[in-house]
Amino acid sequence: MGETARTSGKKQEFEQTLDASDKSVAQFDHKNRNFIDATQHLLHGNPTMVPVIVLLISITVFGILAGSKFFSPFNLSLIVQQVSIIGILAAAQSLVILTAGIDLSVGAIMVLMSVIMGQLAVTLGVPAPLAILVGFVGGIAAGMLNGFLVTRIKLPPFIVTLGTWNIFFALNLWLSGAQSIRSQTLDEVAPLLKFFGESIAIGGARITYGSVLMVAIFGVLWYILNHTSWGRHVYAIGDDKEAAELSGIRTNRTLIMVYGLAGLVCAIGAWTSIGRVGSVSPQSFQEANLQSITAVVIGGISLFGGRGSIIGPLIGALIVGVFNSGLRLVGVDVLWQVFAIGWLTIIAVAIDQWIRKVSA
Repeated sequence: MGETARTSGKKQEFEQTLDASDKSVAQFDHKNRNFIDATQHLLHGNPTMVPVIVLLISITVFGILAGSKFFSPFNLSLIVQQVSIIGILAAAQSLVILTAGIDLSVGAIMVLMSVIMGQLAVTLGVPAPLAILVGFVGGIAAGMLNGFLVTRIKLPPFIVTLGTWNIFFALNLWLSGAQSIRSQTLDEVAPLLKFFGESIAIGGARITYGSVLMVAIFGVLWYILNHTSWGRHVYAIGDDKEAAELSGIRTNRTLIMVYGLAGLVCAIGAWTSIGRVGSVSPQSFQEANLQSITAVVIGGISLFGGRGSIIGPLIGALIVGVFNSGLRLVGVDVLWQVFAIGWLTIIAVAIDQWIRKVSA
C-alpha cells in the first residue's frame, strides 16, 4: 500500500512520454493546392456542376453559331419535348446506377408497357384508366423481376437486364403482332392514352404535358433520394454494399424496391411515349437504353455507384438535346451528331474517373 501511495502521485514513464509528444491535430492543407487540385476537390463535392457547366457552354456556343433560330421559344421548347422520353428513362436508369448496377431493359419495359396499355384499351375494350393502371403494375413487376434475379439468384445486373431486354422485346412483338395502333384509332377508342402529347402555348413556345411530367418525376425522385432514409440507403448500397449490410440496411430488399421503382418510372414513360409518338408502336425507341445511359453519364452520376445527383441526368438529357438541335441548325449531318454525342459520353466518363481519384 505504501509503495502504491508513493507512485500514485507520480507519473509513470509512458505517461511522461505522452506528455512530450506532439498533440497537434492533423489537418488537410488546403492552402497549398493548385488550381487543378482545387477544381478537382470542388467537383468531387458538387458533381452536378460539370453537366451544368457543359450545358451553359453548349447553349452559348450553339447560340452564337445558329443565331436567333436556336434561342427561339419554339426551338427551346422543342428540345425539351424531344428529350422528355429519354429523360424519363434516364431517371429510371439513374436509380439502378446509383446502386452500382445497370439496367439495359428500361427501353424494352417502356415499349412493352405501352403495347399492353394499347392492346388492353383498343383490342380488348378495357377502359383506358384501367389499362394504364395495368401497365403501371406490369412495369413494377418487370422491374422487380430484374431485382429478384440480381439479389436472390446473385446474377450480375448487366447479364440479367441484357437477358430480360430480349424477353421483354419478344413479348412486345408477340402481343402486338409487330403491328402499330394508329393515332386515329386511339383518338376514337382511348384518347386518354395520348394525353401527355397535348401541349399548351406560352408565347411562341409549346410545352407538352409530357415535358412537365418529366420535370415532375425528377423533382419527386430528388426529394426521395435526398430527404428519406430509403434514399440514403440507396446511396449507401452503391458506395459499399457490404458496409451497408453491416450497418443494418436490408440491401436485397432495397435493391428489389429500386428495380421496382425504376420499372414504374418506365411504365409512366410508356404512357408518355404514346402521346409523344401519337401511336402505339412496338418498334419505337430502339436506341432508348443507350441514350438513357448516355444522359446519366453526362449528367454526372458515377457508373460505379453511390455518387451523383438525380438532377444530373435531367441536365444530361438536355445537353444531348441541345447538341442535336444546335448541330442540326448549323447544318451538321446526323452521322456527325451521333459522333459528337459519342465523344461527349467518353469525355464525361473520363471526367468522372478523374474526380473519383481525389484524395481528401
